[in-house]
Amino acid sequence: MGFRLRRSARSFALRLRELRMIAWGAMSTRHPIMAHIIPIRRCNLSCTYCNEYDDFSKPVPPETVIARINQLADLGTVIVTLSGGEPLLHPDLDDIIRAMRRRGLIAGMITNGYLLTPDRVKRLNQAGLDWMQISIDNVMPDDVSKKSLKVLDKKLQVLAEHALFRVNINSVVGGGIHNPEDALVVGRRAVELGFQSTVGIIHDGDGQLRPLSDRERGVYHEMKAMENRGFARFSYFQDAIAQGKPNNWKCRAGSRYMYICEDGLVHYCSQQRGYPAKPLDKYSQDDLDREYLTEKPCAPYCTVSCVHYVSYFDFWRGPQTLKSEIPAENPQPLVKIQGAAD
Repeated sequence: MGFRLRRSARSFALRLRELRMIAWGAMSTRHPIMAHIIPIRRCNLSCTYCNEYDDFSKPVPPETVIARINQLADLGTVIVTLSGGEPLLHPDLDDIIRAMRRRGLIAGMITNGYLLTPDRVKRLNQAGLDWMQISIDNVMPDDVSKKSLKVLDKKLQVLAEHALFRVNINSVVGGGIHNPEDALVVGRRAVELGFQSTVGIIHDGDGQLRPLSDRERGVYHEMKAMENRGFARFSYFQDAIAQGKPNNWKCRAGSRYMYICEDGLVHYCSQQRGYPAKPLDKYSQDDLDREYLTEKPCAPYCTVSCVHYVSYFDFWRGPQTLKSEIPAENPQPLVKIQGAAD
């Protein structure tokens, strides 16, 4: 009973902070709402669709990561998500999360979940982690992904028993996933354990957006119904993606959303690394204002959901009058998306 009360209290406090974030985001356009930061590029897995990892990189020194977190806070950023690679491989992760909370940031993390133990989850509680996302790609591991429910179910039970932070389980359809119905099994298990459940659409092995098959589309719509019950969100853009159709929207990457790589450079997102590729410690209000007004040619077929969600704050205002440097011959994102915050 005591644990459930503490979990409810943490959830309520997070909801209040999110409401403040929404109010400030609606009133002011001149600050980042969300940033992804990479504390380590190395990963303990090798999923065939992923271009965001290697198997050799050393962790970014904690003082460097914390300096970047402080720079993001100084720019007015509200949510910072630790990604990778696999962030749980960073030996000083707890100190990094504490630094995020000291600056009043909403602290999130995207992980494959393999390294979770009861002790590790309790340490994340103590550090102040606000939310965690795990993407599970299939029921049984295969040649596309080892992030399977068979392997991770015990880790999910650990989270259900010990995590004070919010947990979202993201399942996927499209792009090489052999059994689309696996997404339903994963989603139902997530709801059974008391977690939020979402669905993401991934590209194929060539990094291209393809319309879902009839079978995949049926699974997608069943998952959306489940998601609406367990995790209310705006995700209308995915309906067009499911049919391989473009979306008409204003991408605010580089301004309202930023991706900070292990070298400390600001990029539009994980799939358009190289633009604008300016050091975070040199990034200014002028840069935020410029990118807010910059139209990105990759936007119509973008599947990076976190950028879409952030764009909802400004879809009705701020006409984009500037052009991005992204070359016309490479307008689409490189590979996939994983649900709520990737």
